[in-house]
Amino acid sequence: MKKTLIKYTICLLLIIPFGLFSSCNQKEILEPKPITSLLDAEAFATPERVLGMVNGLYASLKSGQFLGGRMQVYHEVRGEDFQNRLGNGVTALFAWQYNQISTNAEPLNAWTAGYLTINRCNIFLQGLDQNPNAVAAEVATRYRAEARFVRALAYYFMVNLYARPFALNGGASPGLPLRLTAELGPGNRGLARSTVAQVYDQILADLNFAEQNLPLTSGTTAVLNVTRAHRNAAIAFKTRVYLTMQRYADVITEAQKIVGQTSAPFSATSGVAHSLAPIITNVFLPPYTNAESIFSLPMNINDVPGVQNSLGHYFMIPGIGNGEYNLDPGTQGILNNAGFLSTDIRRTSLLQTVGTGTAARTYCRKFPQNPFTDYVPVTRYAEVLLNYAEALVRVNGTLDATAINLLNAVRGRSAIGAAPFTDVSFADVNALINTILLERRIELMAEGFRGIDITRLQQNLPSKTGVTGSVPITAPNYVWPIPQAELDNNTLMVQNN
Repeated sequence: MKKTLIKYTICLLLIIPFGLFSSCNQKEILEPKPITSLLDAEAFATPERVLGMVNGLYASLKSGQFLGGRMQVYHEVRGEDFQNRLGNGVTALFAWQYNQISTNAEPLNAWTAGYLTINRCNIFLQGLDQNPNAVAAEVATRYRAEARFVRALAYYFMVNLYARPFALNGGASPGLPLRLTAELGPGNRGLARSTVAQVYDQILADLNFAEQNLPLTSGTTAVLNVTRAHRNAAIAFKTRVYLTMQRYADVITEAQKIVGQTSAPFSATSGVAHSLAPIITNVFLPPYTNAESIFSLPMNINDVPGVQNSLGHYFMIPGIGNGEYNLDPGTQGILNNAGFLSTDIRRTSLLQTVGTGTAARTYCRKFPQNPFTDYVPVTRYAEVLLNYAEALVRVNGTLDATAINLLNAVRGRSAIGAAPFTDVSFADVNALINTILLERRIELMAEGFRGIDITRLQQNLPSKTGVTGSVPITAPNYVWPIPQAELDNNTLMVQNN
């Protein structure tokens, strides 16, 4: 998009839900561009500008305050596998301690970034409807699918932070204000919270629309197939949504669309040909276009998430990152779990210990680029295989052979020298489920999964080194508070309690 369009778009699309506005330059304040003029005559004047707005949706999603880093960090450090090292109140300390309050910056910033992304999607969808000749009909349909895919991701990560788990009561708890129309001014501040179930219904409606209308592949380059939504990306994310809802039969239905085999090697047989990367470490190195990466958020030297936002800043060793979080040295952490083998590549190559004796600290080094140009992984094929494996065991109630094969595929590429699991490896079904859950902690470490895995299973937020006492699901601090600014400006909003 041209610079003038960017300026106008920022002025209009940075309206945030509770009625606060970003400032534009003085000339634009004194001589504002009419909204209808922007939508009709400028933003949708050429196909190139429309594509620029699509790219802008992804750019909003990958804000450092949102999925460009911080949202994954918040969900990750709510688990027991990381220890806060620096006590810095602006780098997820309160998320780690389970003591966020409504006036803290982090709940406000994440809420604002999430609803900004949602509102940009809504504005774009309205603009497409109002300008039916802006692009060819089939292109417009694809763009709608991309916008709804982005919106679904935004709602999913937010509802799992600011609302109680779906499984607690079938989604009857207060969820989020479900904003589905463009907010072009401050006149629609008052919107009550929909239920968690209603939010999930919308997430699934968006993802189903995306699956039906996204292309099989995103373009002619490997980069586009990783960084723009395609059909398999929508399917893969649906497996996560259904897993979070404990709708395990639906997880199986979706997973089988992109995992057709019952034994290794597993791969997608249509659309983008996803499969496991032979070596796990390559997934996290440039060019980030391996077949395992289903959807990632790209960064480059001129477009980084910000120093205190990036995953590398939080999890990499001091000197490359800031070492905000090291692996928890306690017995409850994954570092000292006997199931995390000493020969595992994910230990020998994706962890790094600095210092000696009592000063030794171990860090996750999945995000080694400095400056922080690592792509941010959102969905990987390894996750889909583990989602599928867990669902098979829970639905069938047996030591399911396909589930064990899926588990072995993910574990086997990294657990060097370990014998594959068989049915006799497990005392019962619960032992197999626990092994799959352990594998998730190892495989998906530092990618934003641990907190959601805890809450979807209705487990207590755990005690850990530096945080005494667990947090039960009924406690107020089990979920994040609604930001005070939203309460002040949305007359129908109610606080979590």
